[in-house]
Amino acid sequence: MNHKHLLSLYGLKWNPFGQDVPPEGLASRPQIDTFSWRIEQMAKSGGFALLTGDPGTGKSAALRGLNKKLREIRDINVTIFSRPQSRIADFYRELGHLYGIELRAHNAYGGFQSLRERWQAYCESSLIRPVILIDEAQEMPTATLSELRLLSSSEFDSKNLLTVIFCSDRRLTERFRHPDLMPVGSRVKVRLLLEPLTRDEMVRAITELISKAGNPNLMTQELIQILADHSLGNFRVMTTMATDLLIHAIAKEAQQLDEALFFEVFNNHQPRKKPPGKGPNNENK
Repeated sequence: MNHKHLLSLYGLKWNPFGQDVPPEGLASRPQIDTFSWRIEQMAKSGGFALLTGDPGTGKSAALRGLNKKLREIRDINVTIFSRPQSRIADFYRELGHLYGIELRAHNAYGGFQSLRERWQAYCESSLIRPVILIDEAQEMPTATLSELRLLSSSEFDSKNLLTVIFCSDRRLTERFRHPDLMPVGSRVKVRLLLEPLTRDEMVRAITELISKAGNPNLMTQELIQILADHSLGNFRVMTTMATDLLIHAIAKEAQQLDEALFFEVFNNHQPRKKPPGKGPNNENK
């Protein structure tokens, strides 16, 4: 989407419905703010946290906002684990890259010790544990999750060397009930399950998104209500529909997005009804 069009036509600083909305442009949610505050407190002692929910409920956006808040805290070390599906060897390679340690695949024990020594030194010099964010954590193999548990604790499991935030759909919660992963699941201190938004929450979210982007009058109130009704509480569905509307509005150089544009765009996607014809159950009279 052409940024010049967004700015010249609508005075927008960014697409309020895009995936690349800056963290300060995200819609706020009280439960996410509470979760973020609890993570900040937990980071002083370390441990595991879990952010979960169905697809489209805003998990990754919440993780982006949390990442920004944590990085604003003095002396905190935040890293993002980018390949959750890694098995043990690649798991150690990425951790070594993130923390500036050269790890060798044939020396897992050496890598284990080097990482723990690095984190231990950090804990002794700071009141806050290093933080690792893992999106799509449901993809992590069982062996890798177990390795992370062993790697992140010391002194007979009485001291945490890390703060780990898992972001996942509900599959990880189910996996934590399996005997192989119960030792990990039982150590999760802070949890947040994101549910589908209510209609009023959806209206507030849309209103906040367009206001933060720079144009609170981008949409009519009628269109905001219609989007809230048709999104069924799914944030991703709403942003996808809104982006389609914005693209069509730019093409038409419309001054404002309204309900007429909604029906013009999305009625074209509805299957046309076949005209009545002759048949055994439909005779012409």
